[in-house]
Amino acid sequence: MRPRIRDTVMRPTTKDLARHCGLSRATVDRVLNGREGVKQKTVDKVQAAIEELGFVRNISAANLAKGRTYRFLFVLPKSGDLFLEEILRHITEASGIFAAEMVSTRVRHVDENDPHGVAAFLGGLDRDEVDGVAIMAPETPQVRDAILRLQERGIHALPFISNQTLTGNHWVGIDNRSAGATAGTLLGRFAGPVRGRVLVVAETMQSRDSLERRLGFDGVMNAAFPQLEVLPSLETYGAPDRAQRVIANAFARHDDIVGVYILASEARVPLALVRESAAAGPRVIVAHERTPFTERALREGWLDAVITQDPGHLVRSAIRKLRAMADMRDTLQSQEKIRVEILLGTNL
Repeated sequence: MRPRIRDTVMRPTTKDLARHCGLSRATVDRVLNGREGVKQKTVDKVQAAIEELGFVRNISAANLAKGRTYRFLFVLPKSGDLFLEEILRHITEASGIFAAEMVSTRVRHVDENDPHGVAAFLGGLDRDEVDGVAIMAPETPQVRDAILRLQERGIHALPFISNQTLTGNHWVGIDNRSAGATAGTLLGRFAGPVRGRVLVVAETMQSRDSLERRLGFDGVMNAAFPQLEVLPSLETYGAPDRAQRVIANAFARHDDIVGVYILASEARVPLALVRESAAAGPRVIVAHERTPFTERALREGWLDAVITQDPGHLVRSAIRKLRAMADMRDTLQSQEKIRVEILLGTNL
């Protein structure tokens, strides 16, 4: 019996593309690398051939041959606490992992409460020094305009954790409206039939993630738990002195606070102040992000639930997305979806 020969299909090469289009390989290479000086008619012809032949470029081999390095920058807030430390730790970890794939990462801290300063920093970035930027900053007109100008200069911009309207779904983070709705569901059910007020603490309501969390939270509370009155959001701006003042004032003015929702990513200071300010302690407290402090609070039983997102997944997804943007290709959507996770004292 003759041995069975497995059928194999050879992947199309740049030589096949050039032959199919009637172009030189040099011209095809210019199109694939997005270089200037190629007529749009030629670009369209090559793109059509790619679709027809099913051409898949071996980007890793091409980058290795050219000695190309991806240069990515994480622009993060200056003010931050334990959650920011987790993000920085995972950026360092990912830098080692992705170094073998010719990816280098740097971090720059900016004052997130100074939109003009953030915009000025982004405006000073040079395409010769950076290929892509992951930006964690509140959405303001200045930051939006700076992101648009980055893209015009050929620097890829990716909102990180806090989304920006102009990028649509092209960002890295959880569905914050869903996260807020989840927090509302947990707080309302844990509170039970008791009547009272709910305190909400944020760093800034200029941040789109805070706005969306508040919208999701209010939607659930208004529809399902009308016995609970949700108070206006308190903004701490990341300043412990201000946080102490506004939280203490809230408890002094309202003696019927039965629940607290910390919707800011940095929960340590607000949580500690809530615990100090409430003599008997509110009935239910829900916060965001897994940190050593929120873990301890869950274990000790005075924090009821944490709505969280995996910081390592956030960082790795940002790097993969920036690399895909630089290569003009898509990422695997299911791999990049950041899940809304619920932590209790029982599932740490």
